Amino acid sequence: MSSNTRRPVKVMFICMGNICRSPMAEAVFAHLVRQEGLSSFFEVASSAVGSWHLGQRPHSGTLAVLKQNNIPVDPQKISILFTSQDFKRYDYVLSLDREVVSNIQYMYGVQTKRLLDYAPDATTLDVPDPYYDHSFSRTYELVLQGCKGLLAHIREVEAI
Repeated sequence: MSSNTRRPVKVMFICMGNICRSPMAEAVFAHLVRQEGLSSFFEVASSAVGSWHLGQRPHSGTLAVLKQNNIPVDPQKISILFTSQDFKRYDYVLSLDREVVSNIQYMYGVQTKRLLDYAPDATTLDVPDPYYDHSFSRTYELVLQGCKGLLAHIREVEAI
């Protein structure tokens, strides 16, 4: 099936406030997809389970680590809230840590996978939140590992 007739695979990344980890994952995954020449096969987004930062741009630490790694960020990207409709809209809904998994389970009664479930060599399944300790480089390394594994998984499952 050509890319013109195939429906894009829709991927949603979720963290607590949608200013650190999930927009980082969105940008990294979209970058990997572009590098592989697969942009027409994917639609990528990110959102928050909490409303603290709605309407805000990604954290300066996230923007800095992405810039250091030559990964562009959508200039229109602002924090949005995850909703129950997103389960219908997205094929892959990925939480960044167990707290987000728990929040979604509590709010919607649905169990999500974590991004690092797709990273076979990961030493953890939780991407730590760099909001307080500013460990954006460590967060980036884990996000990159998860996004590479996720892309490989989707390419295999979806035959892309």
